[in-house]
Amino acid sequence: MNPFFKLDTNRPFEEVCAALQISVPAHEFGVLAVHDLAATLRSKGIEFPEQCRVFEVCNPQQAAKVLEANMALNMALPCRISVYTESGKTRIGMIRPEAMLSSLSSDPGLADVAHQVEVSTMAIITDAAGT
Repeated sequence: MNPFFKLDTNRPFEEVCAALQISVPAHEFGVLAVHDLAATLRSKGIEFPEQCRVFEVCNPQQAAKVLEANMALNMALPCRISVYTESGKTRIGMIRPEAMLSSLSSDPGLADVAHQVEVSTMAIITDAAGT
């Protein structure tokens, strides 16, 4: 299975970022932080022509289940959704929660949580991409 879920969109970068801010709470997740990686690189004097924002998103109920099963998995939380440009194309994607958690734990209960989170985050991304 491909560990990435990525969509190309015809929407402009800023429009996808704004749509993501609406889509996340519509699916019972929250945006914890937004990291503008491109702006950070440019602020350090690095010429970086692309755009890249990473949105940390979380569903508290699902996160609690993961932490109750294995506190060390806090290092895999929260979920990260990236909006970025590449060669003039706007893209949005994530590392699939099922692939990531299955590489870190064989707990069948966590597999179910990861599946539920993956279905939700794929819907968030699809909505924001406008596909």
